[in-house]
Amino acid sequence: MTKRKSWKEKLEGKKDLPKIVEIPEKMRKKLGEGTMVIPSPKEVDEIMKRVPKGKVITINEIRKALAKKHRATVACPMTTGIFAWIAAHAAEEAAAEEEKNITPYWRTLKTGGKLNPKYPGGVEEQARRLKMEGHEIILGKNNKPVKVKDYLKKLAHIKELIKSN
Repeated sequence: MTKRKSWKEKLEGKKDLPKIVEIPEKMRKKLGEGTMVIPSPKEVDEIMKRVPKGKVITINEIRKALAKKHRATVACPMTTGIFAWIAAHAAEEAAAEEEKNITPYWRTLKTGGKLNPKYPGGVEEQARRLKMEGHEIILGKNNKPVKVKDYLKKLAHIKELIKSN
């Protein structure tokens, strides 16, 4: 039986990425015509690492930064989201190994400023970490954390998050 890859190994994987492809026909209705970058997990992680304390970013903002960096029309929504999830788990794995400088994944939000239930510890842990950095959290049903209040005012600037090729 093969050993499961660690989150760090998953983050380092996908050596054939990034790559630029034509936007697939089935995605054109939603994304339009043009090219799409399929980023590498490491690229997504690198952008997430650059979000400073007190700021946040959304997956869509990461996608815009990646598209700009690669001069593509869009970045793949599915792989970008999956790779953010991998980066979050790799960061927690690194923290468990007592590494100090981990990716601050809790600053990466879903569309609309929503918290991500798939991150380690769920929305409760993400909300706790964001509150510690001064963000106000909007609660939903059953007093469950849902999103960051006024997140648009706290977005990190894309220019600061991308490195040119």
